[in-house]
Amino acid sequence: MAEYSRLAKGRFVSTGAAQIINLPFQPDYVEFINYTASASGSDNGVPNAHWDANMGQGVAVIDRFQAANQLTTDTVDTLGISTFSAGQMLQFGTTFVVTDVSKASPASVTTSAPHGYKSGDVVILEGLFETSTTGMPQINGVPFTVTVTGATTFTIPWNTNQSNYTTISGAATGTPRVKQVLYPYLYFPGTAVISAITLGTTTIIDTTDAHNFVVGQEVAFRIPSQWGTTELNSLPNTLVPGSPVYGYVIAVTDYNTVVVNINSSAYTAFTSNQTVASVPGLSYAQIVAVGDVNTGGVQISSGSALYPPPYFSPIGTTRVNTINGPAIQGAFVNNTSQGFIIGAGTAEGDSSAILVGAAEDVIYWRAFLHDYSSP
Repeated sequence: MAEYSRLAKGRFVSTGAAQIINLPFQPDYVEFINYTASASGSDNGVPNAHWDANMGQGVAVIDRFQAANQLTTDTVDTLGISTFSAGQMLQFGTTFVVTDVSKASPASVTTSAPHGYKSGDVVILEGLFETSTTGMPQINGVPFTVTVTGATTFTIPWNTNQSNYTTISGAATGTPRVKQVLYPYLYFPGTAVISAITLGTTTIIDTTDAHNFVVGQEVAFRIPSQWGTTELNSLPNTLVPGSPVYGYVIAVTDYNTVVVNINSSAYTAFTSNQTVASVPGLSYAQIVAVGDVNTGGVQISSGSALYPPPYFSPIGTTRVNTINGPAIQGAFVNNTSQGFIIGAGTAEGDSSAILVGAAEDVIYWRAFLHDYSSP
C-alpha cells in the first residue's frame, strides 16, 4: 500500500563526518548512492547502502569495493544509518574525556580521542575542575559553538585567559568531559549566553553559540549583577512609565555577534572573569529575543499585500516580515525536527570503508515512510 506513504530524496556533498538530513517525517527505510565512489571504483569505496527500521538503529547493509572495481557485500554495525526526532528535550552525543583546556581567547579544548565534530556544532563542557578550588567550572554547562582545529582539538568563543581561570590538564582532579548537543535550536531565536559586551554609542554583543537573530529583532537582557552592565536590563521607558524599553538588532556581524541600538557609553563594563567560588548557583548573562508574535508560523513574503511587513522607527529603514502582519517578530519559533543520519561508521570487513564516504563525495539519498510495514 502507498496511499499514505511518505517519500523524499536529495543529495549532499560529504564532509567525511556524519550527515544529518532533516525531513518532515521519520523514515523507516533509507538508501543512498555514493556517485563519486561508484564512478571511481576505488578500493574501500562504499557505492551504496541500505537501512530498514527492523534492522535497528545505527546499522546498514552496504556494497563496498574490496579491490579496484570488485564489489562485495558487508555491514556497518555501529555509526551506521539512524533516525531521530528532536522534540522538547535536548539530546546529546557521545561524551569525550577532555585532557586540556587552554588559557586563551578563544580557549582551545583537547579531547582524549577523535571527537568527530565539525565547525558550527554546539557542545557542553562539564567537570572542569583542575583541583577542588581551581579550574574552569565557570563555563560548565554553557552551550558553545565550536571551531574545529584538529581531530582532537577545537576552540570555543570564551576568554579563559583571565586571573580566575586555571588551565585544565591531564592531571585534573575532576572529570573534564565534553558532549555535543545534537539538536541545539529547538526554538529560535530564543536566548543566548553572552560572552562579551563592547560598550559605545551602539552596543556589540558576543554570544557563546549561534544567536539566530536577524536585523530588526527586538531583544532584552538578563544580566546578573556580578557580570556588570546591568544597566541593559529591561531599560525603563521614560515615555510610558512601567513599560520596559527593549533594544533592536541593527547589524549581524557573524553567527555569534550582533549590534544593538542602545547607547551604552556610560554603562558598567562587562566581565566574564567570574571566580570558582561563585560557581554554585551562578547565573549567566543572556540576550533574549522578545516580540509580539509567537505563533511559530512561517513568515510571509515581503511583497505580500495582505500582511505588509512592519516598520520599526528606532531603526529607521529596517523591515521584518511576520505571519500576522504589522508586529514585532516573535521570539520562540518552533524549530523541532526529525529525519535521519548517515554516520561515519566503517565496514565490519574493512575499517577503511567509511559509510558516509570521503570529503567531497557526492551522495544521492532516498527516504521512505511506509503506511504499511510487516514486522
